[in-house]
Amino acid sequence: MTDGRARAIRLRRLTRTHLTNRDALLRWAPTSVKMPGREGRMDPLPDVFNAATYFIDRHLDEGRANSIAIECGERRITYGTLREQVNRTGSALRTALGVRREERVVLLLLDVPEMIYAFFGAIKIGAVPIPTNTLWTTEDYKHVLSDSGARVVVVSSSLWTRVAEAVHASRTIQHVVVVAEKAGEAVPETTDFGTLLAGGSATLEAEPTSRDAPAFWLYSSGSTGRPKGCVHLQHDMSVCANAYARGVLGIRDRDRCFSVAKLFFAYGLGNSMYFPLAVGATSILWPGPVTPPQVYELIERHRPTLFFSVPTHYAMLLAHPSPGREFDLSSLRWAVSAGEALPPAIFTRFYERFGVEILDGIGSTEVLHIFISNQPGLIRPGSSGLPVPGYEARVVDDDGTTVPAGEVGNLLIRGDSTCAFYWNRHEQSKDTIAGHWIRTGDKYRQDEDGYFWFAGRSDDMLKVGGIWVSPAELEHTMIEHPAVHACGVAGRADRDALIKPIAYVVLRAGVSPSSELAADLQRFARERLAEYKRPRWVEFIDALPTTATGKIQRFKLRELAAGPTSAPSSSGVHDHTFLP
Repeated sequence: MTDGRARAIRLRRLTRTHLTNRDALLRWAPTSVKMPGREGRMDPLPDVFNAATYFIDRHLDEGRANSIAIECGERRITYGTLREQVNRTGSALRTALGVRREERVVLLLLDVPEMIYAFFGAIKIGAVPIPTNTLWTTEDYKHVLSDSGARVVVVSSSLWTRVAEAVHASRTIQHVVVVAEKAGEAVPETTDFGTLLAGGSATLEAEPTSRDAPAFWLYSSGSTGRPKGCVHLQHDMSVCANAYARGVLGIRDRDRCFSVAKLFFAYGLGNSMYFPLAVGATSILWPGPVTPPQVYELIERHRPTLFFSVPTHYAMLLAHPSPGREFDLSSLRWAVSAGEALPPAIFTRFYERFGVEILDGIGSTEVLHIFISNQPGLIRPGSSGLPVPGYEARVVDDDGTTVPAGEVGNLLIRGDSTCAFYWNRHEQSKDTIAGHWIRTGDKYRQDEDGYFWFAGRSDDMLKVGGIWVSPAELEHTMIEHPAVHACGVAGRADRDALIKPIAYVVLRAGVSPSSELAADLQRFARERLAEYKRPRWVEFIDALPTTATGKIQRFKLRELAAGPTSAPSSSGVHDHTFLP
């Protein structure tokens, strides 16, 4: 039998067995967490529960003091060292910097062990860490510091200049702690992280927080482009680790996790941190850029068993040629994809090239991780899969009535990892979270077999490389250019069927369209927005499609973007796919 025929038979079997396997998975108990010392039994979390006790402290009681928790370059951090450093961080935050329960600590850090020390150190004393996007602009950081009222910022030395202006403008920040990336590196008027740890205590009793107390925040982009703080609770990470990492991936202590998505993303936070820490596995961290050559080298050197990425990056990996021999991905049990819909062609090409199946799914910052996913033995390429055990999903019309199978509607999700609310966003919280259900803002259809298929965004937000982009924010920026009269932004599929922003620009009178001007507009946006928000194409048109009241008819822009050629009376430029 040829390899190609064997692959085809395997793919057919995957779709034939879905109903039997789905029924077995749905029998899993969703509301419990596997507590230490009770193998094979699922027990509810206690009322008094601190996430740091579960993810950090218990591993020493279970005999993992010398097991490797983190690999980062040449660094090897055991579970024993991890607990000591978390304790030192937490005690230093409390005693040296005066951080109190529920006060916020912003973490602007690369993917290094110090990120995990600071995250769980803050949680252990009852404070609230906020992992923050390292790709944002000064205005984004000003908003987050003001909105959160944080007292402390912990920042990697190479990122200090990105946030310095926002820190100096803040009315609440009292301390800046810098994680040096080179020996002897120092930033004036800040505290060195290493020095702070040296003054902390190696022992620390966890604050007796409620399982429903705030644990950490993650900022999610909104339709206005201003990030909004999702307030997550102490039990949320345990729910996700049990539902997806255990329930879908079957994660175990022998696994080694490597994620292209960084720790400041909700997706990466699970992949690289609390998934492996839930079972005593190993996290492989990489603070640098995730170019295809670097990722292949890291996989071959560190031999992960679980690999997490996004469709745009899978396309980049596939586009990278082999150096005379095929890259060795044989260590991988599963590849996981989320952040945007995975085109079937990428699934097929990756499987044919490497023999590794990609489990594609959908998650959100609000729900913390993946809640619908293709699952082992239940893969249907092109779909988002089935509800993760422990979550419920409905597709409803605008009145909240469930639509028949095959019809497109609004996706609602129910699960116990959903954030409590948006900080300082009372109305948006009520609009998004309705009792036990959350409106994801996605349009979906469900087929007769229960699989969910992505149909678009209900609020016109775009997901680019796994990150939300607001068309309105990009439009407002483009209009600031002296040559631009009006601008409309839509999503266009690139050669790998992945969505990227395209800007349709109406020029001011007397300005002529040209490829040089299109390139200048791209540079203009790039200088004012985070890199991933820039338009990949600029097309010049005579007028935007609008309603009688002057609102942009976005469905017409989407139709224009879906066309095989540029718009009439237009010229433009484009570039290749990009992953931040």
